[in-house]
Amino acid sequence: MLAYYVTWHMREAWRSLLFADTERERRAERDPVAPAIRSEAALEKVATKTLPDGSPAHSFRTLLNELATIVRNTCRRRHADANEASFDIDTTPNAKQREALDLIKAIRLWPDPCTANF
Repeated sequence: MLAYYVTWHMREAWRSLLFADTERERRAERDPVAPAIRSEAALEKVATKTLPDGSPAHSFRTLLNELATIVRNTCRRRHADANEASFDIDTTPNAKQREALDLIKAIRLWPDPCTANF
């Protein structure tokens, strides 16, 4: 259940990067039992497979696959002993990966304990 909850929050945060509809006012005013109708902007994303900025639109899976290319490599001198020092090299996220990570960091699941009224 927790995995579904986290996935839902990730999909909501990444709405602008995915093929999803981003027009929230339409979602708020539509009939909840009527079939969903995609906005023109969402249909445009699907037809062109690009976002308004020209970058590729993603499905949830393809965005996760792109984020999976961010890695940390632990390096050691060739033929080194097991107790010899090593160092880490992290790959630098590209602009789209950085945007996705920033959107995830903006998710707030619980109220801030400093400002919440208990």
